[in-house]
Amino acid sequence: MTGADLHQLLMTKWGRSYDIQLRRVQGKIFVQVMWKYLEQASFPMSEEEYFNHLNDIANYIDAWGGTAQVQTYIEQTSDRPRLGKAVSIPIDLGERASEWLLEF
Repeated sequence: MTGADLHQLLMTKWGRSYDIQLRRVQGKIFVQVMWKYLEQASFPMSEEEYFNHLNDIANYIDAWGGTAQVQTYIEQTSDRPRLGKAVSIPIDLGERASEWLLEF
């Protein structure tokens, strides 16, 4: 998955270039589709920064083997990002979880 693929997935589903963040909560990783989007005047990133950010996120998702999980979840969910509520997609890291979830 590339940042462009991820963007196309968002546009196809919701028609907006939503921000995506990675969150770690209670030892689990979530891909969160946030309510802010590139087309808003108040969006904090330029178009170039946004697409660079999406590429970074897509690289993580790909490295975790979560591409199919994210695609399927977005395609099948009836949720949509709205003010104060992101769409949270859990990523199953399987046996590789310890590689990514180190405790300090």
